[in-house]
Amino acid sequence: MSEFLIRHYLHGNADGNWLEPEWEYANFHPMLDQENMDRWRIWEVGDESVAFAHYDWKMGEGFFEFHPDYRYLREELLDYAEKHLAGISSKDVRKYLTAYVNDYDLPMLELVQNRGYVKEEAATRPLYRFEIHDPFPGIHLPEGISLISLAEECDWEKVHRVMWRGFNHPGEPPGGEEELLSRQKMFDTPKARRDLRIAVKAPNGDFVAFCGMFYEENNQFAYVEPVATDPDYRRLGMGKAAVLEGNPPVC
Repeated sequence: MSEFLIRHYLHGNADGNWLEPEWEYANFHPMLDQENMDRWRIWEVGDESVAFAHYDWKMGEGFFEFHPDYRYLREELLDYAEKHLAGISSKDVRKYLTAYVNDYDLPMLELVQNRGYVKEEAATRPLYRFEIHDPFPGIHLPEGISLISLAEECDWEKVHRVMWRGFNHPGEPPGGEEELLSRQKMFDTPKARRDLRIAVKAPNGDFVAFCGMFYEENNQFAYVEPVATDPDYRRLGMGKAAVLEGNPPVC
């Protein structure tokens, strides 16, 4: 699927498929439901993959990837997702499917609307594109704060802590080797570059913001996920600085 997404990518994600780094990140995320991955389905013509239906992290999600010449399979993919990827509501034990449809795909939007789907604003997943200008924006940090990549200092405990706190979990993160290995798996994916994993370091040595970045060299774009800042250091430009620091090596 990585090759499929790379091959059919169009500038600005006009193809409407997942970005390949997004696919890689999701497949190594600790929250991925691996038990039901056998429900994912690839449509093939001969030896060529032409469409794919899957979830992101869990059952109840429907995502659809298309070869540009096989978008007429939309209805078949939606049928499959409704039957095989539906989740069970914890509220009323009813089946449900949240279908994720790209804004560019008007026929797919019409299809889901005709079946009674209603847009859920809180569940949308917009992607934002940052165009790199010349001259490159300056990076400004408070005194005593520094930027460092995981290629320079790879400390998974520090990464684990800033990710935990940066996503608003209370208290300190759970410890143990299993937790740290899970965090490492999330960031040391097959195409990962540690020089693009940027941490903002406080004077006490803690990581207080973090940016994960992937570079898709075939189509020459960077994908940023995730970005997190410790609540005690927000509104100081830490996350922005981490994102900007990761950009020069891929420009």
